[in-house]
Amino acid sequence: MPTSLTTILLLILSNIFMTFAWYGHLKFKDISWLQGLGLFGIILISWGIALFEYCFQIPANRIGYVENGGPFNLWQLKVLQEVITLIVFMAFAILFFKNETLKWNHVVGFIFLVLAVYFIFKK
Repeated sequence: MPTSLTTILLLILSNIFMTFAWYGHLKFKDISWLQGLGLFGIILISWGIALFEYCFQIPANRIGYVENGGPFNLWQLKVLQEVITLIVFMAFAILFFKNETLKWNHVVGFIFLVLAVYFIFKK
């Protein structure tokens, strides 16, 4: 598998865990055995989930970074990660937060971020 694809897949996996760690706890109230959990318990669970984020994020950056033989420079890695974060977040929000609506200004903002990727990768 090409290094660029491996990097992107690892970033996607990392961002899935990150999104659940950062925003998944907002749905704990819907899970009966998690309803009574205090803030410290929620932090510990989210921190445990975030551990897996790092297990994918660190290798993605090391494999993908140009100075380690990868195809991406530091700027490209960061912008790529941000766009992947938004794609994963949008899917998560649509699937798990039915009360949140995706509006036109959200889509326009997302398009600008995709344009950022274009300009960051432009030689």
